[in-house]
Amino acid sequence: LAAAGPAMGRARLALPGTRLLGQSCRRPAGPQASPEPSSRGLPEGVEYIPTRKKGKNPMKPVGVAWYSLYARTRLGYLFYQRQVKKARERYPHGHSVPQPCRFPGVKILPIPVLSNNYSYLVIDTGSGQAAVIDPSDPLAVQAAIEDEGVMLEAIFCTHKHWDHSGGNAALRQQHGSCKVYGSALDAIPELTNPLADKEKVKVGCLTFEALATPGHTVGHMVYVLDGGPFGGPPCLFSGDLLFLAGCGELFEGSPETMLASLDVAVGLGEDTLLWPGHEYALECLTFASLLELDNPALEQKLQWATQQRQEKRSTCPSTLGEEQTYNPFLRTHQPELQAALGLRRGGGEHPDAFRARVLKEVRRRKDLYKPT
Repeated sequence: LAAAGPAMGRARLALPGTRLLGQSCRRPAGPQASPEPSSRGLPEGVEYIPTRKKGKNPMKPVGVAWYSLYARTRLGYLFYQRQVKKARERYPHGHSVPQPCRFPGVKILPIPVLSNNYSYLVIDTGSGQAAVIDPSDPLAVQAAIEDEGVMLEAIFCTHKHWDHSGGNAALRQQHGSCKVYGSALDAIPELTNPLADKEKVKVGCLTFEALATPGHTVGHMVYVLDGGPFGGPPCLFSGDLLFLAGCGELFEGSPETMLASLDVAVGLGEDTLLWPGHEYALECLTFASLLELDNPALEQKLQWATQQRQEKRSTCPSTLGEEQTYNPFLRTHQPELQAALGLRRGGGEHPDAFRARVLKEVRRRKDLYKPT
């Protein structure tokens, strides 16, 4: 992997609603992309509706009590440290073989961390400036920064959970000018720059837009890299909102809240690249295949993912267009899925209310699903 150059320039004034880090930008020449506690911050029309829920917790299957301890006390941090230690021992080179993605002037490097998480190093190759999304393991992220020879200017945190934010403090200590971005509604460690919904941040020539997507946590945000200036598609760093063929647990939101957030993601367009926070593809696709028994797109993707995982290769990225053909959480409007779940829209029931009911049932079944 080629190291980015150190060239720096003068920063131009940012547009209103945009935060600027780094140099002035020119469109690079080259070929097209090749795969290698208030309501502030919530999108307009989206209301956060807390819910009490029982069921499986993917971090530890002991339910609401454990989640409260994990998310709100030092016990969660100690558990995270144990996760990091065990993962470093078990996967000294990461749980998957990453597949970098390059546009002219941009490089996206997935960093496999913990047992199934992904952090992402996003590099403006013209200036050598970079941002990292969800730095779970600071040692792995720092190693990538050094290998690439880049300057870390920003940390974008999707949400507060330690497996997405646990490396913030160590990286901030090592990179003094680095800023930490995220929602003020989540208790994100080392947060320096709270973001509102649809606020933009520039890192060198890269423009990221923060979108409020509550449901998994009340302050969950996703980040969208504008690929247009580089001849590439938009890139969605989805954290625990959306996975390949899956979506995050509803720890701090209702099905209605999560549905609205998923609709925000879908609205980004079918060519948008999806970079999720976890390597859950095989499990999620296998579960989806139990719901839709006659879905050629799903069957084909499952075969591909099975081969990828047998070779310990990453399944990232997919596209939002692909996801809508097999991800049950994005197919709540499809009659085939509704029929498979045995659900019918009630008389006078609003279409979105029915879709939320479908999503709730898919989520319930996924929570009970135990992969073999």
